[in-house]
Amino acid sequence: MSCQLAAGNILYENPLLRWVYDIAGTVAPCWAAYLAAGLAFMLLLVNGVLIGTAILTWAERRILARFANRIGPNRWGPFGLLQPLADLIKLLTKESLTPRSADRIVFNLAPILMLMPALLVVAVVPFARNIALADLSIGVLYVLAISSLTILAIFMAGWASQNRFALFGAARGVAVLISYEVPVVLSLLGVVMLAGSMSLNDIVAAQAVPFFLVQPLAFFVFFTGVSAELNRTPFDVAEGESEIVAGYHTEYSGIKFAIMQAAEFGGTITASAVIVSLFLAGWAGPLAGYLGWLWFLLKLGAVLFVFIWVRATFPRLRTDQIMAFSWKFLLSLALINLVATALEVYFLRGDSRTLTTVDLWVMAGINLALAAVAIGAFGRLNRAQVQRVRPPLPVLAPAGAPAGKAV
Repeated sequence: MSCQLAAGNILYENPLLRWVYDIAGTVAPCWAAYLAAGLAFMLLLVNGVLIGTAILTWAERRILARFANRIGPNRWGPFGLLQPLADLIKLLTKESLTPRSADRIVFNLAPILMLMPALLVVAVVPFARNIALADLSIGVLYVLAISSLTILAIFMAGWASQNRFALFGAARGVAVLISYEVPVVLSLLGVVMLAGSMSLNDIVAAQAVPFFLVQPLAFFVFFTGVSAELNRTPFDVAEGESEIVAGYHTEYSGIKFAIMQAAEFGGTITASAVIVSLFLAGWAGPLAGYLGWLWFLLKLGAVLFVFIWVRATFPRLRTDQIMAFSWKFLLSLALINLVATALEVYFLRGDSRTLTTVDLWVMAGINLALAAVAIGAFGRLNRAQVQRVRPPLPVLAPAGAPAGKAV
């Protein structure tokens, strides 16, 4: 018995899914073979994210150590490669505690809900030519909707813990996530206008010129906004150890804490994969038909390195600074980019209603200059406002001066 696929079917276009389908179709009914192919690919994606999370934890600790002139993990395995396994065993063997006054159902559901976006978003990411679990026509909207679940998970964790510090951390996290969601969504409108589609496959195919050159402002806003939504330095006020212990996951331990950490690092991998697809032409490159997956992984590693580099460079911002940075700086840049892109598409798009490679290079030149001017101007303006509203520091009297008198 063998099962034939109709042209246009998602399994027909995906060589990995078709291979599993053909093998399963020799021993099982067609519907079972179809189900087996989908489950096999989902298992590959889920385990890929989880294994990538373990690798990222090791790589980030090693790279951060080099930035700080340290060695990093080097005891377990060669170069410390088995350190993530040691950490996992340690967390699995630790007692998983639940506060007596906590809402147990919500408290236990929060880590699971936090991990879901990191696993669900990769379903629409094209890792190579026709290699994706689903090619949704609303892929960008799907990514934005699923990633918003993190807001609910963080608030659930803080509220259910019945701990004031956890609740403060959750409130900070929700405020940051909601604030930065606005410029992030606006930044993607320019990408959608250029590609003429919300499908991530179509966006990759439309990048004859990588969109990080054509849309530098959108790239900057999206990268910064995603960093804030992932609670990564310098936006990690939801986990400010000096003010609120560990934030929304203060009361979590054992396997629940491990799931939350996997969600944070897995979310960084997923966000980097989305950035590669939206702005770095995805799997496109020389011999992309055979090496598309390799180009995708190389670009993914480059984006992850930038995330780590930013974490090693900038100190944590205050909550008021983070809010001002979103509403006064990033939102302004996103609106400027949206208006500029709309005008450029309107005037450059010809009778064919498409943008040529020459049009994209023209837009790249205009938008790179616009990005330099806008970032410099609004950065200087916001810096002047901060300096104007900052209260003057008190001047202390020197030692030996009469009490009550200042210099």
